[in-house]
Amino acid sequence: MRLFLASYRFGRHADRLTRLVGEPGRVAVIPNACDAWPAAWQSAVTSDLVPLRRHGYSPEVLDLRDYAGRSDDLDAALRGFPMVWVRGGNTFVLRAQFARSGADRVLPALLAEDALVYAGYSAGACLLTPDLHGIESMDDPAEVSPTCGVEPQWDGLGLVDRRIVPHVDSPTDPDGASARLAEEYRAAGVAHWALNDDAVVVVDGPSVELLP
Repeated sequence: MRLFLASYRFGRHADRLTRLVGEPGRVAVIPNACDAWPAAWQSAVTSDLVPLRRHGYSPEVLDLRDYAGRSDDLDAALRGFPMVWVRGGNTFVLRAQFARSGADRVLPALLAEDALVYAGYSAGACLLTPDLHGIESMDDPAEVSPTCGVEPQWDGLGLVDRRIVPHVDSPTDPDGASARLAEEYRAAGVAHWALNDDAVVVVDGPSVELLP
């Protein structure tokens, strides 16, 4: 299993992602964490396509809404990509769209086969943790029902063994919500990674690295 989990895009470690993938190629960009914000959706997607292309990747948008109830078709589509890129937004909305499309079963199976690399940042990283409790202090679960037509889920995909707090001491978090959440986890003894926008967690088979 190969994972590249960041607070913000590549962090300072774009080269480490390249080593994980082998060489830049086609990338399925999954933007569904932004589905609750239709007015900003396209600009959010574009803001990821540009840096991916700059680093030599060939990004293609893969909208999970097109695969609701079609998990077999999603599996077939994803098998054509050596990497998926799951951007930030609302973690609970992203979790719901993974459930509706079957991506919460398809992607873990593909990762277990080592069929592709999963690169995700912010919500895209938080999704892979054991559960999402605490993230509601930064992402609103109430956006799930009107956006996805289902109730929010609080379980993550469980592909890493601890929670992730992104955007610690980041200009994108001027109110310090991330730092407060990390402190709450520390006080409660909850295993977690607190990531600033430079840091990434890299999983490469049995190896797990936190890169500052």
